[in-house]
This record gives sequence, structure tokens and C-alpha cells, in this order.
Amino acid sequence: MRPSLTQRNPNKATERKFVCLLSSSEPREPVADVTSFFFFFSTLLKTMQSEESHEVVNGISEEEESKERLKSQKADRKKKKLKERLLKEAAKADNRGVCYLSRIPPHMDHVRLRQILSQFGEIGRIYLAPEDPEAQVHRKRAGGFRGQLFSEGWVEFGKKRVAKRVAEMLNGEQIGGKKKSAIYYDIWNIKYLTKFKWDDLTEEIAYKSAIREQKLNMVLSAAKREKDFYLSKVEKSRAMTEIDERMKKKRKIQEESGSNAEAAPVFPPRAIRQFRQKKSIKNETSQSKPGLSTDVLASVFGGS
Repeated sequence: MRPSLTQRNPNKATERKFVCLLSSSEPREPVADVTSFFFFFSTLLKTMQSEESHEVVNGISEEEESKERLKSQKADRKKKKLKERLLKEAAKADNRGVCYLSRIPPHMDHVRLRQILSQFGEIGRIYLAPEDPEAQVHRKRAGGFRGQLFSEGWVEFGKKRVAKRVAEMLNGEQIGGKKKSAIYYDIWNIKYLTKFKWDDLTEEIAYKSAIREQKLNMVLSAAKREKDFYLSKVEKSRAMTEIDERMKKKRKIQEESGSNAEAAPVFPPRAIRQFRQKKSIKNETSQSKPGLSTDVLASVFGGS
């Protein structure tokens, strides 16, 4: 048996009844089912509010989605530009050439070197290795040049062919420039390094610094071990000296009291090692020098 409209959807039946009442022009009796009318009206308001809120939420979600989409597009464009720039830098790095300077003239630094070599081509990075600190101290004490000197250097050119041409053209030639300059008469000692990149230089410098640090740590650990050994021996000697002093005091007290002198324990004296010392060598150079006898001298000067 097919269910009636009220059984299938009571709210829809009430809505239908309410619409019929409003549309009919004939006067009718007031609706008896007031509760159903208010229930329908409240459900209608709720549905309208839910639809409005759903529209607002959908609008907000669409705006957020559009913002997120724009952000992702901007991030993708930035990544693409960065990737292109890195590829260009890698291509340029592959085309760069490095020259080695086995000697850096005095009074020359990286600024002066860049100023001289930049007239032959584009210059990238320059690294000048400082001289040995001990040699610098010795030179300053001797009254020489008090500035910073460099032992060797590396210069990076923008193109390999330019680096090769500069190395072939300048090697063994006079630096020149102004005659008043301190490096006017110095000679270039430059060589192009085949298949050598700046990364190889940085790796070598890092490797040398790591080795130097490791050696320094080894020296410090050895010095610490020696110091600890010496301090332990000093502490042991101090403890043994204190034990001897206490034993001497006990013997003195027992001898003075005279009681149980025979029963008092006799402690053997502590063995003290005696190390034979080497005698110092006397300075007998004046006696070993050959000299003329007094007779010869008397005959020479006496005859005159």
C-alpha cells in the first residue's frame, strides 16, 4: 500500500497546506494545527540561513584557494628563475680559467694585482697565500719591510682562452708600469693550470687547514699527557715525603718516651735513586789552538 504524503514527508505536507492557505482568496477558518505552522516556519528559516552560510563559506574557500594558487605559482616562478640562474653560473664556471703565480713581488696585494691584470680580461676571484709568520717576524726584527707579504697566489679569469693568452704573454716578462713603482723591475712568474677549477683550490685549502688543526691537536694532547704525568709524579713525591716525615716523628716520640722501645717497629729507610750526571765539557779551544813558541817570537822581535 502506498504511504500518504504526510507519512512520507510531514514537513512537505505542512508546507503544501500553508501555501494553499495563502493562495486561496476565499475566507477560511484559522489553521488549527498552529504547532505545525511554527515548525514549518522555523525549518524554513533554518534552511535559508544554512544556504546563506554555505554560500559565504564557499566564497571564502574559493578566495583562499585562489590565494594559495597564486602563492604556488609565484614559488614555482622563483624556483624556475633560480634554477636558470644556477645553470648559467655553472656554465660560466666551466668556462673559467685559473692561473698560478709562484711568486708575489713585495709591496703587491690583491688590489694592485687585480688592477694590473684586469686590463687583459675579466678577473674573477683572487687568492694570495700569506707568507710564513716566522719569516715575517724575522724580517721585521731585521728592519725590513713591515707590511704583509705573500708567497704565492691564484687568479681566476672569466674565460679559459684569456687565461692561457695572459700566462703565455706575461710569463718571464718585466712587470713594468711607472718607474717610481716598487715592482717596476720585478718579473712575472705565472702559469696557466689546465683542468683546474676554483673548487679544487678551496678543497686543498680546507684539507691543509684540517691537517694543521689535527697536528695542533696532537701536539696539545701530547703536552697535556706530559704535564699530567709530571704532576702525578710530583704529587707522589710529596706524598712519600709526608710519609717519611710522619715516620720520623713517630720514631722520635718513641725514643723520647723510652716505653716499648724494643717492640717498636723498625722501618727501613726509603731507597733514593741516584742518577749519574754527565760532566760539562770545558771550553779548551784556546789551548788547542796552534801558536808560536816564545823563542821564535823573541828571535823575530829581538833581531829587529
